[in-house]
Amino acid sequence: MTDLTTRADIVRLVDAFYDRVRADAILSPIFDDVARVDWRVHLPKMYDFWESVLFGRAAFKGNPLVVHRQLARRAELTSTEFDRWIELFHTSVEELFVGPCADEAKLRASRIALVMQHHIAVDRASAVSTGCS
Repeated sequence: MTDLTTRADIVRLVDAFYDRVRADAILSPIFDDVARVDWRVHLPKMYDFWESVLFGRAAFKGNPLVVHRQLARRAELTSTEFDRWIELFHTSVEELFVGPCADEAKLRASRIALVMQHHIAVDRASAVSTGCS
């Protein structure tokens, strides 16, 4: 196995990861039934996202935090879902790659999940305290 070094590697990783997500009993309903993800559109965005995150290339346009905060208003996004997301992502990386960039991918995924969970929890607490949902 080699490290993540090219966009082709990112494509392999993202495709392997989302194959797992789409087959997963916890995550698949969120992506397919609630978010109704158009995979032909979503996957290239994720290639760009991870290429930006890992290689510093300004390929990605968008705000994943805003998208996930909006999704959390329609779907249960708790530590259960985020833990599963991290587990599937780490498994996908470990199945395909080894090295500093692979380790960084796992670290970044974990940090991204923590930030999203924090903001979603703050949103929920704010909605509860104001009586709004």
